[in-house]
Formats: sequence, structure tokens, C-alpha cells
Amino acid sequence: MKTALITGATSGIGKATAEKLAEKKYNLILTGRRKERLEEISRTISNRYGVNVLPLCFDVRDCDEVKKQIDHLPEDQKNIDVLVNNAGLAVGLTPIQSGIIDDWERMIDTNIKGLLYMTRAVSPLMIERGMGHIVNIGSIAGRDVYPGGNVYCATKYAVDALTKSMRIDLLPYGIRVSQIAPGQAETEFSVVRFKGDEEKAENVYRGFEPLTAEDIADAIVYVCEAPPHVNITDLLIMPTAQASINMIYRK
Repeated sequence: MKTALITGATSGIGKATAEKLAEKKYNLILTGRRKERLEEISRTISNRYGVNVLPLCFDVRDCDEVKKQIDHLPEDQKNIDVLVNNAGLAVGLTPIQSGIIDDWERMIDTNIKGLLYMTRAVSPLMIERGMGHIVNIGSIAGRDVYPGGNVYCATKYAVDALTKSMRIDLLPYGIRVSQIAPGQAETEFSVVRFKGDEEKAENVYRGFEPLTAEDIADAIVYVCEAPPHVNITDLLIMPTAQASINMIYRK
């Protein structure tokens, strides 16, 4: 059985991906910051699909903690076949001249540095085995920008560049590197962006049918299940109602 490590697994795309990969009989290592929710999700998935699920509660922004958690994995769980760098967030929607520095730091530390810390910790284990697959969750915001999206867009442009660079660096070791870039997907994303304001978050998806976390999880599974000689390097997924980052047809 294969093993997949998924960051940000307590909700949204991470949780949906965990369930979809468990259906395919992957053993799982799930990370997140919300301990009770992480453990509950892990138990539910394990019981439902009959796979091993190891919950690891830590923050990907903490480099030392990332290293410690991966270094102390049980030997039989260090054979990580798939790393899904899913943990990420947008915070705020303010123009650059009035941006909140703490919001910037959270996005940069999670979306870029967290992805780097996890990749740095896990990729040597894949190199030892001469195989593995890293799937980075990007965004349409890594292809184009929008008002107030400044730093968030910059972090997702960074994910795009890092994905391309990783693919080159890891090429000699038989490690596949892919990016999944969603358009408008209804998860906790907008609730987090608007700091708990659910009315604002609902307005983001009003008048059209957005993607779901399960839609993106299906794509991740498709990419992971491709034959070993096939690497789906980049996948942009949008709802039918969306033509570009700023063009959404709302009824």
C-alpha cells in the first residue's frame, strides 16, 4: 500500500483528498493545527476505509517542528509515496498601501515557507527510494492578479515557480512534481480570508456554482494515480461559470 502525507488536512481540499486517497487504499499521514478535529477525521477515515492514518498536530510554519515530526516518523511510515502540500490561506483583501503586516506574514510563512519546510523534510526520503510524487496546491491567483490580492497572489506565483524548480531539481531521482491550481472553490478559504465574517464569505460564491473541495480532490487522485512514467505537471481547474480570475458569470 502507498502512503500519502497531506498538510492542512482538517478541512476543505486537504480533508477531501484524504478521504479520496483512503478510498484508493492509501495509508495516510495527516497534518493540521486543530488537534481534536485532526484526530476525529483520522479515526473516521481509518474506520471507514480500513487504512492506517497517523495524525500529526503541528504548524508547517515552524521549521524545527516540521523537521522533528518527519525525523521521528516510525520507520515503517517513512516510505512516503505522495506529499500533498495543501496547507495554505489568504488573509485580508486590502490594497498594498494599507496592508496588514501580520496578514502578510501569515500568508508568506504558510503558503511559501511551510511548503518549503515540508518539501525539504520529505524529499530526501523520496530520493533514498528513487521514487515519489510531490503535489503542490497552487491557485488561479498564481497565474493572474486581482484587486487586494497582492501578497496572496505573490505567494501563489511563488508556488508556481517552486513547483517548476522542484521538478528540475528532483528529475534525476525519479520524483514527479505536479501543481493543481483551482479557481473559485467553496471551502473555508473565504471565511478565513474575511476573518470569520461568514456573510462576506457567502457573497464570494453567490450567483454561480463554484468548485467543491471534492472536485479538487478528484483531480489530485487522478494525478497521483497516473502511471509511473506519466507526470501531469500542471492542472488549472475552474468552475464552468468562471472564464478568468476576474470573469465570473453570476445569474
